[in-house]
Amino acid sequence: MSALHELKVTRHIDAPRDVVWQAFTERMAEWWCPKPWTTEIVACDMRPGGRSAMVMRGPDGEESPMEGVFLEVRPAVLVVFTDAFAAGWLPQGPFFVGTMTFEDDGAGTLYTGSARHWTEEAYKHHQAMGFEQGWGVVADQLAAVAEGMTKG
Repeated sequence: MSALHELKVTRHIDAPRDVVWQAFTERMAEWWCPKPWTTEIVACDMRPGGRSAMVMRGPDGEESPMEGVFLEVRPAVLVVFTDAFAAGWLPQGPFFVGTMTFEDDGAGTLYTGSARHWTEEAYKHHQAMGFEQGWGVVADQLAAVAEGMTKG
């Protein structure tokens, strides 16, 4: 285990980085959570300090709201967000800092999504929730959206 309490998934996406970025930013509701769950994007002000809010809904009526802020955004390169704050820098119970990176990888893109946790307990909880499988499915869904965009 890393001292960062970090969980990570990496995928090669067979689409150029600008297309992956477009799928990431413009079609987030299509790939953000593992199907059959759905995502309602409430707010996505993708700039440092901007609000990130969504509600993930399960097939049996489950709801999982998420509220946080973006810490750093470099288009088609890096997105860093956290649930440690709500919009307006209001502190709330932190769980993790999420990082998504986009790198050229041949004719495609190397996508990495990671979650860094404040404590080993939070790290183990996220791992037990199925991080690797869940974020892996999400990375595959992002890939499917982006690759579909290149096929016209």
